Amino acid sequence: MSRVVPFRPVPFRAVLRSEWTKLWSVRSTWWCTVVYVLVVGAGGWLAAAGTDSAARADVAVQTALTAFGIGQLVLVVLGVLVMTSEFASGMAQVSLTVVPRRTRLLTAKTVVVLAYCLVTSAVLAIVCALAARILTAVPGGVQPGDPAVLRTLVLQVGAAGLVGVLGVALGTVLRSTAGAVGVGVTLVFVAPPALALVGTELASRVSQSLPALRVGQDAFLAVATSWQVGMAVVAGWAVGVWLLGAVLFARRDV
Repeated sequence: MSRVVPFRPVPFRAVLRSEWTKLWSVRSTWWCTVVYVLVVGAGGWLAAAGTDSAARADVAVQTALTAFGIGQLVLVVLGVLVMTSEFASGMAQVSLTVVPRRTRLLTAKTVVVLAYCLVTSAVLAIVCALAARILTAVPGGVQPGDPAVLRTLVLQVGAAGLVGVLGVALGTVLRSTAGAVGVGVTLVFVAPPALALVGTELASRVSQSLPALRVGQDAFLAVATSWQVGMAVVAGWAVGVWLLGAVLFARRDV
């Protein structure tokens, strides 16, 4: 008689290592990283160089972070590709054979993208703050321990992480690279400023309810809100679409 070998699930740590390896094994990740670094890093130094002086340190740093408003689009693309590339290449079947619990697999992919976004954005935020410290005259200078400066940097890094999660969620829901990137760019970059230009109260409220890209404490080219409201809106979209994606991922055929 043959002996039945009990099924042992792959440890979550091993799944994370696998997803991290897959992330860096494709050229799209390297291209996204290069573009993100160039746009945000170079843009930060140019913005700081174009600002002779600022009244407060956090204002100087906020100005240097301006290029994040464009650069974060790369994170949308990266997050989408992490999911849609697996469906397009057929690797999803292999991944689900190894990790049959789909929510577990999706969680691992999300954690990996979130870690990527947080780490790269933190490094770039420090680079931008350094540019503000060197190139922009501020009374008392730009001090690393300034609570206002730290809050601006932390908010920027957190917003970038949420944008990456939203990209993963859209890729899971739509499964189409072009469709998910199109919807993502519209939600975070096109619709909020377009509605702000309409000028009506309804359009302004809709603009505020969309997950507009964040630059420091402010929305990028969209109707202004407090940073608490703005971050809550982006987080709500990211979590809400991710939960929808998790449900659909668990119920759909591969």
